[in-house]
Amino acid sequence: MKNRFIPILLVMLFLFQLTACAGESEAASGAVTVTDQAGREVTLEAPAEKIVSCYYLVTSSLLALGREENIVGIEMSADKRELYKLAAPRMLELPGVGSGKETNIEAIAALEPDLVILSTKQGEAADTLAGLGIPAVLVEPETYEAFNGMVEMLGTLCGCEEEADELVAYYDSIAHKVTALTEDVEERPAVYLCGAGSYLRSCAGGMYQRQMIDMAGGQCVSDELDGAKWVDISAEQLVDWNPEVIFAVSYAEYTLEDIAADTALSGLKAIEGGRLYTVPSEIEAWDYPQPSSILGLLWMAHVLHPELVSQEDYVQEAENFYSKYFGLTVTPEQLGVDR
Repeated sequence: MKNRFIPILLVMLFLFQLTACAGESEAASGAVTVTDQAGREVTLEAPAEKIVSCYYLVTSSLLALGREENIVGIEMSADKRELYKLAAPRMLELPGVGSGKETNIEAIAALEPDLVILSTKQGEAADTLAGLGIPAVLVEPETYEAFNGMVEMLGTLCGCEEEADELVAYYDSIAHKVTALTEDVEERPAVYLCGAGSYLRSCAGGMYQRQMIDMAGGQCVSDELDGAKWVDISAEQLVDWNPEVIFAVSYAEYTLEDIAADTALSGLKAIEGGRLYTVPSEIEAWDYPQPSSILGLLWMAHVLHPELVSQEDYVQEAENFYSKYFGLTVTPEQLGVDR
């Protein structure tokens, strides 16, 4: 009687060899697969050599990771970014092909990129690009953990895992240092951070900026607002919150004097105490979820608890940061020391 198990064993061996060969082929090709921050699985045949970044938070992170020469397309309005002018003037000559509101699919396709990176608001554009055979990932670095996750994902996709690990380790070291200093403070000042278009536009509880305030030893008065977006509020709401400290972003369309002069806000603790500040710097906004936000965290901790973090501490760290990651020698004025 023939052994009926031999054919089955032969089939199993054949399938095993096919699987092994496929795995060896993928490994040999250097293919990488990630799950992006919208939960989409994206595979590249090899680490990306030609990258399009439609999101400034990604672009600044790529620069910090030493990937300037790999960027072939960039977000719109890049000519307004002082960091690019100082550290990467070549970027100003690149085509602007996307933003948080629109994406030029045709212009991106013409660049023949290996990878396109967009915000999660641009999910439809990412799917369209994928349909054209152009890998696209979505990012949403609106928390401390999500920012680190974005950097690590960029390291995998762009073949710079070592640089990404080093940047995350640096970021973590400063964050842990600040939180260790502030975690036991008994007095946590009530802080209000206002957005660009109006000082009655507030950061919501799900935003990165709210987390920065908490880590720096403050209490964000607007953390009750839902979502990860800027929210319009009334003067009455701000008076009801009555913050002790007000932070205005560096890209604001108003001045601190405008806030102080608004009679609808008279009596606010922050105004009465003269505790209105602009978040540095002249180089880039330190409240954005990008590498330099670690400097914004140090600055906030200094403003809220100067006995724990001195001006010298945050200025020295800022000088080291811009020298190490962007090859820049920065001035006190660029760092907003005199604000």
